[in-house]
Amino acid sequence: MKHLFYILGIVFVASCQTTPKEASSDGEDYADTLRYAQEVHLKNVRQLTWGGNNAEAYWSFGGDQLIFQSDFDEWDVACDQIFRLDIADARPGYQPPMLSTGLGRTTCAYFLPGDSSIVYGSTHLGDSLCPESPVRSARGKYVWPIYADYDIFTADLNGNILNQLTQTAGYDAEATVSPKGDRMVFTSMRSGDLELYTMDMDGGNVIQITDELGYDGGAFFSPDGEKLIFRASRPKTEEEMATYKALLAEGLVQPTEMELFVCNTDGSDLRQITSLGNANWAPFFHPSGEKVIFSSNHEAERGFPFNLYMINLDGTGLERVTFDSVFDSFAMFSPDGKYLVWASNRFNGGNRDTNLFMAEWVD
Repeated sequence: MKHLFYILGIVFVASCQTTPKEASSDGEDYADTLRYAQEVHLKNVRQLTWGGNNAEAYWSFGGDQLIFQSDFDEWDVACDQIFRLDIADARPGYQPPMLSTGLGRTTCAYFLPGDSSIVYGSTHLGDSLCPESPVRSARGKYVWPIYADYDIFTADLNGNILNQLTQTAGYDAEATVSPKGDRMVFTSMRSGDLELYTMDMDGGNVIQITDELGYDGGAFFSPDGEKLIFRASRPKTEEEMATYKALLAEGLVQPTEMELFVCNTDGSDLRQITSLGNANWAPFFHPSGEKVIFSSNHEAERGFPFNLYMINLDGTGLERVTFDSVFDSFAMFSPDGKYLVWASNRFNGGNRDTNLFMAEWVD
């Protein structure tokens, strides 16, 4: 899904309100200048990309690689394409290999078990050109595009398409893989609304998980593979429902009001765990499986900044993780729970670049 801050038309300025942490007095850590003093859960923050919009970076099962999407024009792409980054290779000027076709627009890649192939969403079968990005609609609302040409594909690490997993009309994207390596969860329009589904690794045995009106997406499995965490809009009033349906008919959703929900992988025990207002999204399970990290602008008055927060699965214990004045989102823990990767506008010189960062995680 295209980056929320970009679709909202927000131009962030890196006017930081807090001071980066200096080098520790005992000399054990290098100068940790890419984090703020309040960010006690982060240590030894490292930048991984330098330019463009880089986001939705997800770890390999082995924890030594990332798969992510980027529109960096210096990498000769016109819109989001999928790239693979070996962590050891990350440095300014390095161009990681592209694994998508270079055609259409892509989103939401994820490693498959064994780390020799990936799954991602792409519009390339519908059109080789990048689809147009919507601006504010005629109603003046901020919107995300739900491109009907999106389907889900698997590819090897040389970029060769291995399989097309979805073939239904309309949007199919946002696939992520269970740590068990046996199922995927994804978002689809096949019912006429944006719902969550699971399927086997070959695209078979598709099961619908959610069925309430509203956008359900960005789902991830718990560490034990037994639960799903996701973001959702839930229009309640007649006016809200009418607006949602009208935008959806145009292939659009309005992402400014979303909360987090959790359920079992069969859809049972569905419950809402945040009621914060504004946009709460991009959740991922903490390694304990007992809480989630997510991005939110619920403390913002003008739509930004977005920061990372944690919350328990019962909705208690809300804790702020990042203290940026711009944008932090798409957080994911490494398989061993030792590292966090996320996308941020921090320290970008005041431009629109969104780069990837990783840090040692401190509980």
